[in-house]
Amino acid sequence: MNENIPTVTLSQAKSIIQSLAHEQSVLLLSAPGVGKSDIVNQAAGEIHLPCRSLLGTQIAPEDVSGIPRIVGERSVFCPPRILLPEEPEPFCLFLDELPACSPDIQKAFYSLLLERRLGEHLLPKGTWVVAAGNRAEDRSLVRSLSAALVNRVIILNVRVDVKEWLVWANKAGVRKEIMAYITFVNDALMRPIPATPAPFSTPRAWVRLSQSLQLAEASGILTPEIFKALVFGSVSPEDAAMFGVFLDAKIKTVRPWHEYLLNVSQIPKDTTQRWLVFHQIRNGVARGLEGVSITPEKVNLFLRSLSQEERASILLGLVGAWGKIGADDSILQTLKDITGIE
Repeated sequence: MNENIPTVTLSQAKSIIQSLAHEQSVLLLSAPGVGKSDIVNQAAGEIHLPCRSLLGTQIAPEDVSGIPRIVGERSVFCPPRILLPEEPEPFCLFLDELPACSPDIQKAFYSLLLERRLGEHLLPKGTWVVAAGNRAEDRSLVRSLSAALVNRVIILNVRVDVKEWLVWANKAGVRKEIMAYITFVNDALMRPIPATPAPFSTPRAWVRLSQSLQLAEASGILTPEIFKALVFGSVSPEDAAMFGVFLDAKIKTVRPWHEYLLNVSQIPKDTTQRWLVFHQIRNGVARGLEGVSITPEKVNLFLRSLSQEERASILLGLVGAWGKIGADDSILQTLKDITGIE
């Protein structure tokens, strides 16, 4: 996603939908597996508004405009029941995979998105119109949105928020070891889409893995081999491998990465656990110190407390990032001593 484009979290998107969707059409855009469909259903369910969905890739223009019939000497278009129920009660109309619609389907939605109208029929007052889909860069089945359609909706680019997801996951009963791993490796919640078709980590993938492990465990078939097959068949290979190591290491207390910089004694002594903590710190430093308060003195005290080999591994490829959070130039000597690079 273009970093210059403002984004919202799922909970923010839900609030916007509940506030505006009865008058303004809203389009949610994000990578696959973020939870757009679920948040629309949650938004409607919280105020007891029925939610009816249309899948953009599985409809024809007449599914929107309706089928004509002769009434007297005129033709009258009869909208489908899902778009215009017989009872004039408000509902949430969810247009899923809108960017995947053909140009004819997109055109059929114009009056619906702007005027809440199907031919000569108006949607019941108070009805929401919400759409969702993936972005062009997501290598999904996406067509270009026409300028006319874009000008009829409010586009919200949705991002994943780890803290927000963990709160939801706890309520939803996601397995504790998955939540612990995501807490430990924040980036694992949403990985980039691979260039070739292969499993990759998303909120949806982790939830599906949790459910799969639950079912296998309940059936008494969750052997180490099946566990490995389910994990590698659900999430990115790097996370599948590290998730197994994480469980084997039996890390009981998961701390935010920056706490280890403030108190190096909290880093485990076990080699595997120690490696996982260093990996967590590297990911945190790569992201920067947004929302985290650490003085340069603490940063340099932490780095100097490590062995030469540990310091080299934690600095490798991230010297610039460490410099931004306060590490002094003397730490470069470690890499020079180990690698011989001047």
